[in-house]
Amino acid sequence: MRKAVISGMGVITPVGNDIDTFWKSITEGRSGLGPVTRFDASKLDAKIAAEVKGFDASLYMEKKEARKMALFTQFAVAAAVQAWKDAGLEGVADPGKVAIMLGNGIGGLEIFEESYKKLMESGPSRMPPMTVPMMIMNEAAGNIAMRLGIHGPAFTLATACASGTDAIGSALDMIRSGRAEVVVTGGTEAAITEFAMGGFCMLKALSTGYNDRPTEASRPFDKDRDGFVIGEGAGIIILESEEHAKARGARIHAELAGYGASCDAYHLTAPDPEGTGGAAAISLALADAGLKPEDIDYYNAHGTSTQINDPTETLMVKKSFGDHAKKLRISSTKSMTGHLIAAAGAVEAIICALAIKHGYFPPTINLNEPDPACDLDYVPNKGASGVIRAAASASLGFGGHNGCLVVKKYA
Repeated sequence: MRKAVISGMGVITPVGNDIDTFWKSITEGRSGLGPVTRFDASKLDAKIAAEVKGFDASLYMEKKEARKMALFTQFAVAAAVQAWKDAGLEGVADPGKVAIMLGNGIGGLEIFEESYKKLMESGPSRMPPMTVPMMIMNEAAGNIAMRLGIHGPAFTLATACASGTDAIGSALDMIRSGRAEVVVTGGTEAAITEFAMGGFCMLKALSTGYNDRPTEASRPFDKDRDGFVIGEGAGIIILESEEHAKARGARIHAELAGYGASCDAYHLTAPDPEGTGGAAAISLALADAGLKPEDIDYYNAHGTSTQINDPTETLMVKKSFGDHAKKLRISSTKSMTGHLIAAAGAVEAIICALAIKHGYFPPTINLNEPDPACDLDYVPNKGASGVIRAAASASLGFGGHNGCLVVKKYA
């Protein structure tokens, strides 16, 4: 079976808009949460979010191009340009042997909101002409293809919060099958809008008790957690066949060794409280990677900071890792980034690769008093150095979608 390796990475996140800044923030336990600035959130119960800060689209595309893109697409294109450059593929890759497999959950929601207001206020003739092409979910993949000159297949996959993870897992299958030598893959999302936050508030999913202390709001596994904090951004990985990467002398960050997926078939928004489906996805990913539970040194948790998710995920880990669960170092980096929805799994896979590369276990910040039902090692508040041979990252999406990736040190 062909190996797939990670040769490039790029990020746009609430804690940094390039890999070096991002990783420094993660290791230092820096929070990217703050008051909502995109719109007036005074009518909402939740008034905080993890917004991307200081993003300049003109660094990655012409301004006239950016004006034709929704924010989720701008983020994706920017992260893809970073990853492409990091991989050293400019002028090297055969465009017909490169594919795109991107995860997105919601599309250009701010475009939908703006256009709908125009429709209601002034009628359909006043709607912006680019409403549909800017709003649809595949817009990001299409724009990446145009920006990088990619002529292979370009797909967009949607499994809610598991979209980024499942996209990368699907890209792994494309490399292994020989249908592509290089895949630009990951996830992107930009849903910090009044419509999205209002909807999540009605589900009672967002944190509302820390509006006056926003950096403390995302507190996975802590007994005082009260919901997730919505974030935005993009994480893009260049996945490449080992043969292709070695033939061109590429720098290899890590190996993407395994992927597993399942569906709870239980509830539209809540995970199966027994954690059976999530545990199955982890076990499938380990088997796909040819690894045993004890071969995994670090687990990047979905860890949303909701009442239901965190103890369920703890149970998942115990079921899939057995006795090794007590020795496993676990962290939820959503405590710093917030929940990036479809981009979450991709950004967290990048964290796994960086953790292996730098030998560092990222912290779970704001973990002051663990929930008694969450009794594993979540690397509370301060990260730690150590050897990481392999890492797993799991994502759980509305609809019961579970995905897990295994990243290992390349040798």
